[in-house]
Order: sequence, then C-alpha cells, then structure tokens
Amino acid sequence: MKLDALRIIDKARKEGRKILLEPEAKTICRLYNIPVTVFDVATTANEAVEKARKIGFPIVMKIISPDVVHKSDVGGVLVNVKNEEEVKAGFDKIIENVRKKLPNARIKGILIQEMAPQGIETIIGGINDPQFGPTVMFGLGGIFVEVLKDVSFRVAPISKDEAIEMIEEIKSCKVLKGYRGYYKADIEGLAVAIEKVSHLISELPIDQLDLNPVFAYEEGKGVKVIDARIILQ
Repeated sequence: MKLDALRIIDKARKEGRKILLEPEAKTICRLYNIPVTVFDVATTANEAVEKARKIGFPIVMKIISPDVVHKSDVGGVLVNVKNEEEVKAGFDKIIENVRKKLPNARIKGILIQEMAPQGIETIIGGINDPQFGPTVMFGLGGIFVEVLKDVSFRVAPISKDEAIEMIEEIKSCKVLKGYRGYYKADIEGLAVAIEKVSHLISELPIDQLDLNPVFAYEEGKGVKVIDARIILQ
C-alpha cells in the first residue's frame, strides 16, 4: 500500500511535479481504502467511449493536465454526460476549450468518472503543519466551510473514535444527524474515511491533501470522495 503510493509520488517528482494529477491522487486514496468514485483515464475519444461504457452512464469528464489547476475555469469539466455520442463530442470539446485558454498546456488525457448520486457535502483534508506535523481536518462543505469556517482538526494519525469526536465537534454536525429535512448521514462511514486519511497524511511525504467534496450518504450507505487534490512536500 505505502510502497505503491510512494512509487506514484516518486514518478511525479521525477517529472518535476509537486501537485499530483487527479487520477494519481485518487489512486493513492484507493490504496488506503478511502472510497473514491469509479474512474479511468482515456487518451482518445474512442477510448473514452469504451471506459464510459464500462463505468456506466451518466459520467463526468475532466481534463488531466499538470498545467490546469482549476479545471472548470478553462472549460475542462463536463457533467451528466449521458451517452456515447456525448462522450465523443465532449472529449473533443474539452480539448478544444483547454487549448483556447492554455495553448501550451500538457494534456495527459481525460478522466472518465462515475457521476455519483448527490450526498451531504463534506470536506476531509490534511496538512503537514510546521508546528504540529501531520494534521487532519473535517468539515461540512459549501457555506459551512467557506463562510462559517466550521471545521475541526486533530494531529494525525487518529483512531475511528477520535474521528467521530471530530465530526461531533463541528457546530453544523446537526445537519449530519438529520436536522430539518436532512437524512441521518453515515457518520460511521465518515469517521472511517477520516481515520484512513489521517494515516495517509502521516505515512506519506504530503504537504497538503484536500478531498472536496466527500458525499455522505444515508446511515449505512457509506461515503464517496468526488474530487481529490494532493500537494507533495
């Protein structure tokens, strides 16, 4: 697990990259048994169709490039792609969009990803703090993290019980417990994911990790990482 993750990191470093490509970041998450969306990489339109067919429609398509940080800003993301014709057209459109905005961008392919059902948006993060070392963070997504700064932190690694304490510490935890029309979320599943992230950030030479959003589903139905970003030390 750790050795396979280190090989991915070593490859990125040899290519002069500190930011992992999304499929690399998600592969590392998968190695640590952190639940991510089903995904694959395509380098041609026909290959994209083949991968999409295997994953199942609808899908999401995203540009893979070390030179593109904010994919949506350059037209590098398509969601709710429903059939093979849309995949073919979408592949060419994404490449065209990126080339217009960033003519010299190195394009490694297109990420083909399942379009996961909507869940309660949460964020799981990690940072290698200069004072405390590896630290794990949890919060709800959207306005809760952006405006209210409603997050909790722990020095990593942590246990599942400590992860549950992190979840219950945030003011907006009521949302996860079924407040005002929200379903009761899978807090146990969230805690397991936080625990695994804490081990990942502790064991690997990572400066920053951002899993956002992580969809929390109904109790007993788990969680799923939709986007993953890893910055190396």
